[in-house]
Amino acid sequence: MKKKIRAAALLGAVALVATGCSSGGGGGDASAEGTGSIDIWLSNNEQEVAWGTAVVEAWNAEHPDEQVNAQEIPAGSSSEEAITAAITAGTAPCLVYNVAPAAVSGWVKQGGLVDLSTMEGGSDYITERGGEVDSYATDGSFYQLPWKSNPVMVMYNKALFEAAGIDPEDPQMASYDEFLAGSRAIVESGVQSAIWPAPTSEFYQPWFDFYPLYLAETDGTMLVEDGAATVDSDAGREVAEFWKTFYDEKLSPNEASTDDAMSAGTTAMQLAGPWAIPSYAETVDVGFMPVPTSDGRENPTTFADSKSVSMFTACENQGTAWEFLKFSTSVDSDGQLLEATGQMPMRTDLTETYADYFDANPNYVAFAEQAEATADVPSIPNSVEAWQAFRDEYSAAVIFGKESIDDFLKNAATKIDDLVAE
Repeated sequence: MKKKIRAAALLGAVALVATGCSSGGGGGDASAEGTGSIDIWLSNNEQEVAWGTAVVEAWNAEHPDEQVNAQEIPAGSSSEEAITAAITAGTAPCLVYNVAPAAVSGWVKQGGLVDLSTMEGGSDYITERGGEVDSYATDGSFYQLPWKSNPVMVMYNKALFEAAGIDPEDPQMASYDEFLAGSRAIVESGVQSAIWPAPTSEFYQPWFDFYPLYLAETDGTMLVEDGAATVDSDAGREVAEFWKTFYDEKLSPNEASTDDAMSAGTTAMQLAGPWAIPSYAETVDVGFMPVPTSDGRENPTTFADSKSVSMFTACENQGTAWEFLKFSTSVDSDGQLLEATGQMPMRTDLTETYADYFDANPNYVAFAEQAEATADVPSIPNSVEAWQAFRDEYSAAVIFGKESIDDFLKNAATKIDDLVAE
């Protein structure tokens, strides 16, 4: 499905819990051939719960001796924290849907995940379904099945664009110069903000301002490659200067919005994936365009915001879990996921297989096309700490102007290199 799938992933808006090397996992009686009832966990997204419930009901109707019991991931400060605690206690379910790939290497080290490559036909199934997915492997093995993605694009309010003299059907804002010109026109028309990225300090915030544009500018270069930070570069400087202009010219506020700025009409744009479409179906007529690049290139790479499914070593009936995992990620089940959530199944044949869906839902076509050119966050030691170090330096220089861009890039790269080397 993807031209540039890279390792690891977005955690959504939650903190990733460091997992280290602590023991756990349980599953002393677990067997790859074991069959019987299994438990699975789903995210608390309403549409995903409805999808999961329907898939479980369909399976259970045909497998009376291998019943699946589904529940939402237990409440906690984050899904990752709940899963880590369950691994440690030996009480993890057989399958968790909506796994952040960045968490996988830590859970492997913890002894909590089953190597799906050891299941019958495991590697073949994963690669045939997802295509270029080798970067989701840990130490050469698949401890996750890449499941779905939410490619990040620029979502915009068509009415506010039109009021600012911008053609909402063809904004012509692909280059940095064009994007800035359009943003200035939006603010001059009376809108409080052209685009309003969250200016807060959480480690994941770069994934919705700096990082998608950095991936686009570099054709998919990750924050860390070959054990070293990549951002202290001409491309990193270009992206940082671009965003700094927004704060310097008051095109983006450096305070957090007190409400949903898109719905309130206080911003004309945001960076978002297809998950956001239903949020504005009744309030905002939205359009979509790729993230900008310095030269306005066509089909730029963006951030994938992908999620996976993993099997846990506490699972006794791994044979049933594997068969249900394949059932729930089949062509039919993936089509139901697309219908229910609008999120993109990570398949090689997405637009062809579900042509009727995209014909009936044109707002999602741009995301299906964008899904062919995405990259992710690197799977690295001390991932959260590395991203936090980056965010702190970025905020000081770009959002609040307390240090230079050169110092930000140099300091961030040094801190990241030190963390990755630990």
